[in-house]
Amino acid sequence: MKRKLIFTFIFTLSMLIAACSNGSSGGDGGSDGDSGEAQSIVFGTGGTSGVYYPIGGALKPIFEESDQVSNVTVESTGASVANIQNIQDGLNQMTIIMSDVGYDAINGEGQFDGNKVEITAMAGMYQNVVQVVALEGSNIETIEDLKGKKVGVGQVGSGVEQSAKKVLEAAGITYDDLSKVTHTGYADSVQEMKNGSLDAAFFTSGVPNSNITDLMQQTDVNFVEIKDDLATKLMDKYPFYKEFSIEAGNEAAYGLDEEVKTVGIQNMIIVPPDLSADLVYDLTKRYYEYLGTDGVAVGALKQLDRDEIAKGLIVDLHPGAKKFYEEQGITE
Repeated sequence: MKRKLIFTFIFTLSMLIAACSNGSSGGDGGSDGDSGEAQSIVFGTGGTSGVYYPIGGALKPIFEESDQVSNVTVESTGASVANIQNIQDGLNQMTIIMSDVGYDAINGEGQFDGNKVEITAMAGMYQNVVQVVALEGSNIETIEDLKGKKVGVGQVGSGVEQSAKKVLEAAGITYDDLSKVTHTGYADSVQEMKNGSLDAAFFTSGVPNSNITDLMQQTDVNFVEIKDDLATKLMDKYPFYKEFSIEAGNEAAYGLDEEVKTVGIQNMIIVPPDLSADLVYDLTKRYYEYLGTDGVAVGALKQLDRDEIAKGLIVDLHPGAKKFYEEQGITE
C-alpha cells in the first residue's frame, strides 16, 4: 500500500512538471527569447547631455508596455562605437548608433578594422545633418570657397571632424588649402565666429543646433550647401550619407528664407541578430505606433516620417522588424 502511494505521488508530480514545462514553452519553437518569458533589456544610448539618452528615456515606457519585456534599463554610454561593442559583448540588447559607425562595423573598417561585427537594424531615426555655416561677407557660398579661409572642423577624432574631412575631400580640398584650421567644439566655434577668428565652421547634428541658433541671433550668416555633383560624389563613396533639406520658413529650424540642401548621416536603433523575432516585431510595432501619436516628446523624433524608418538603412533589418515593415508595406 505504501509503495502504491509513493508511485501515485511520483506520477502526479511528473505530470505537474510536464504541464508547467509545456506552459512556458514558445508556441513556434523559436530561438532564445521566444519562450514567452518577459525579457529585461539594457538600452545603450549616449552621454546624458546628448540626444540619444533622452530618446532612450522617452522610449523606455513605450517598450515596457510589451508583455515580452520585464523592464528596460536606459544606459548612458560612449555612444555609437561603445554601443556596437556592447551589442557584440552581450551587454546591451538594444542601442542607438550613427550609420557611418555601423557601416564600419559590418565591413570591418575604421575603428573596427579587421573585426566585422554582426548587428541588425530595428529602425531608422533622425539624421545628424552636416551644417556648414559661414559669416555673411566672408565670400563663402560653396564648399570650394572654403579654400584660403579660417575654418572650424570639430574636435579631433569627433564625428564632426570625420564629416568635415569627407566633405572637403569630395570638393578636392585638404587642410593645407585652408588658411587656418581649428579643432573646436560647437560652442567654441561659435565664439570664434562671433569675434571674427573663424570664417566658417562645420556642425554635424540634428536640426536645429542650438549653437547655430545662438550665432544667428548675434551675427549674419549663410548656410553653405552640399548638393548636386558634390553630394552625389560624397554619397557614392560613402553610402551612409543621405540627402537632407533644411526647409525654409520653419521657425523651429532656423526660420530660413530659402531651403538649404545638404547631406546627413542617419541614426538608427540596432539589436543583436539572435534577439527573439517575436520580441523585435513587437518592439518595432510599438515604436512605429508611438511615432504616429501626439505623445512624442523628443524633438529629434518629431522630425521622423514613420513610413520612412525602414528605408535606406546601411545595416540589414532584423527579421522581426522586417516582418512588421513588410506587413505595413513600407519597405523599399
